[in-house]
Amino acid sequence: MAAADLASIAAYWDESADAFDDEADHGLADPGVRAAWAHRLAGWLPDTPSEVLDLGCGTGSLSLLMAEQGHRPTGVDLSPRMVEAASRKLSGFRVPVVVGDAGDPPVAGPFDVVLVRHLVWTLPAPEEALARWLGLLRPNGRLVLVEGRWQTSGGGTYTPGSPHLPWLGGVTAARLVDALEHMADVIHSERLTDPTLWGRPIQDERYVVIACPR
Repeated sequence: MAAADLASIAAYWDESADAFDDEADHGLADPGVRAAWAHRLAGWLPDTPSEVLDLGCGTGSLSLLMAEQGHRPTGVDLSPRMVEAASRKLSGFRVPVVVGDAGDPPVAGPFDVVLVRHLVWTLPAPEEALARWLGLLRPNGRLVLVEGRWQTSGGGTYTPGSPHLPWLGGVTAARLVDALEHMADVIHSERLTDPTLWGRPIQDERYVVIACPR
């Protein structure tokens, strides 16, 4: 992504950083919400300690859960203020958190898992990003995508100066699976309807899709 585009998007998320954890599924402050995400992660990730790339890590809540479960996460986020918050949250663990474009991560890999939550809607070329993420995995690795469709409008922009986003408002599971099946093996897809995960009942589509490189 062009530097000017990155700057405008980073500024948008920098402004959101202070209040980001106010959302129940972001900050995981509620014990029930936190436990629900910990349980889900334990099912999606390998049973043994693994190298996990947490893309669009935000304030690091999922990275913290993974570190507590014995995994070795690395966080990437475009917003310096999000990275600062994540670094504070993860100060009890040796977890690297770096500023960078999650769509084209500044890391070499390989990783056992690439974890992405609610990120693809922010990308101007999401299918290209999916291919890059798969390329960062070990042969038996897995790409874990926690995504959803929150709006029914077409693509657009969400902040002045940002590029056109084809999946603005989210993407349906069917569309995401279709994109992945051209480049990977989809091994699991599941709706995430449990309100405990979100801290409230939801009406929109939320799901996880897990794929492995071919």
